[in-house]
Amino acid sequence: MFDAFAKVVSQADSRGAYISSAQLDALTAMVAESNKRLDTVNRITSNSSKIVADAARSLFAEQPSLISPGGNAYTSRRMAACLRDMEIILRYVTYAIYAGDASILEDRCLNGLRETYLALGTPGASVAVGVQKMKDAAIAIANDANGVTRGDCSALMSEVGSYFDKAAAAVA
Repeated sequence: MFDAFAKVVSQADSRGAYISSAQLDALTAMVAESNKRLDTVNRITSNSSKIVADAARSLFAEQPSLISPGGNAYTSRRMAACLRDMEIILRYVTYAIYAGDASILEDRCLNGLRETYLALGTPGASVAVGVQKMKDAAIAIANDANGVTRGDCSALMSEVGSYFDKAAAAVA
């Protein structure tokens, strides 16, 4: 896993080139926006239990067959596994936000997840819906302007959304 800085240096080194002006500008912008990034990670992290619980509650209200006898989240053990998986995905999304790079999410969380769910008979489409619900909740919490660094956060919120979209696509 590389952070955004190490990734740029690694790419330039593999080409045997200097870091380009565009890359320097992108890194400079990232540094300028770092307080917003940290505020976003802190907000999501401190509300992670609520984000996961609310997303699961909404998912099960929409798809009650999941928690009915024979459903994939039926029994407390299966429900706990479902909530654990949602929590893990959310945690790796926050790592990606912090680093400004999706590689840790992809490498350590999403690679092979669809295959695992297929082998276990877990409905990937339902997991993807749950991830989208976490996305909506996380962005609503992170985008709340009260008590955080002021400024336009649209690009950062778009980035945050892209990490959730990667996760949803990986399991669907």
